[in-house]
Amino acid sequence: MCVANYGKVISIDEKTALVDFNGNRVSARTGLVEVKEGDYVLVHAGCILQKMNQKDMEEITELINEEEQAVRQLSI
Repeated sequence: MCVANYGKVISIDEKTALVDFNGNRVSARTGLVEVKEGDYVLVHAGCILQKMNQKDMEEITELINEEEQAVRQLSI
């Protein structure tokens, strides 16, 4: 299964951005989307696919947290 991940652009160097994924920082190609520092982005296979707004990021984070809690409860 392939999953895209979301994060925040920390810095940009030519065609590469440093993206923070909840504390993990990874380089991602910017060729498909024009981004700037502070943008929230969706990344798959090392490429930024799209920009996201803060509201979308907060909703996704909330859903993922709820899912993690449900999985923990099933494991107990």
